[in-house]
Amino acid sequence: MLPDILFWVKDTESRVLFANQHFIEHQGYKTFEQIALKTDYDFSPKHLAFQYVNDDKRVMLGGTVTDRLELNHTSNGDLAWFSTSKKAIYLDQEIVGTYGVTRHLQKTSKALSHVRAIEGPVDYIREHYSRPINIEHLADLAHLSVSALERRFKKHLAKTPNQFINEIRLENARKLLVETRLPISQIAYQCGFAEPSYFSKQFRRLFGEVPSQMRENINR
Repeated sequence: MLPDILFWVKDTESRVLFANQHFIEHQGYKTFEQIALKTDYDFSPKHLAFQYVNDDKRVMLGGTVTDRLELNHTSNGDLAWFSTSKKAIYLDQEIVGTYGVTRHLQKTSKALSHVRAIEGPVDYIREHYSRPINIEHLADLAHLSVSALERRFKKHLAKTPNQFINEIRLENARKLLVETRLPISQIAYQCGFAEPSYFSKQFRRLFGEVPSQMRENINR
């Protein structure tokens, strides 16, 4: 058994058909029978489950999730870095489900060193995403020039600091959309977006639908 790998197979309704032992234990169970045919809504906070199930749908529609770096909870409740990939499963050219692999990056010293290279700025962004964030200040936190900071973000996260700030804000906005009934304009403001129209445009670019559409899907 690979101790840092979570592996699972789901049907087209995002129900678990197979999982390795590490995935089972990560969800807080001991045997596969305890999780068979359950969905992410049975394991994860609602906003995260919504993301995972939406990812399944996007993959089955031809999208890709490849080595996506994300912060999620470990089995003991701590936040940690994970890398996730998902693909569709075909049978006679018909999609019959999805499978995925998630790796807990802190389990390997090489991956952990990659994360630590930008840990200070990333932590600052996660804590202060609702406020204006100055890239020069992020560079000072890491004792780097702005150009060196941008190179490290591109190397380890495959995005610029501004792109990462935007995604953290959008992830938190999605959480508020799922878990609260706050007006969309208020959610945009609370998550660091001064213009609701710009917020909607960026939200659609990342998640494939505007905030009002996502809220309608949640209600359904």
